Amino acid sequence: MTKPKRVAAESTVAPRALIDSGPLIALFNGGDQWHLPVLGWLRANQQIRLYSTWPVLTEVCALLARRLSNLAALDFLRWVERGALRLDQPDAGSLAHVLSISERFADLPFDLADASIAEAAMRLKLTAIVSIDADFDVYRDASGNALRNLLRE
Repeated sequence: MTKPKRVAAESTVAPRALIDSGPLIALFNGGDQWHLPVLGWLRANQQIRLYSTWPVLTEVCALLARRLSNLAALDFLRWVERGALRLDQPDAGSLAHVLSISERFADLPFDLADASIAEAAMRLKLTAIVSIDADFDVYRDASGNALRNLLRE
């Protein structure tokens, strides 16, 4: 009797990326020039597990409510609640790191959402982002590496 060959288990870990407010706003605003590109990217990349931060959700809700309606902001929150993206839970040192990132890039317009994404990327060891902003071409981690922008690849 021969031993059965061991088959290497396939990795079940989905690729992960952070998502910024721009693509989320575009997704819920059919009139946004980025709406169709973002929708197409999401449909083509359903295997990627998306993460975001509370400051990003706050920014998305505020801008959707202002530009479209409160209903658009509520629809967005329902989409998040259904599991479309995972909400990062900052730790005790997150605020200090966000402040440090903001001070390091003080020559850029202050953006709490962007700084929270940069902090979460370092803490969660994520190297990919989905963003329409060029800001993430400038932000660098402590090692000097930029995040890979999946939407613009």
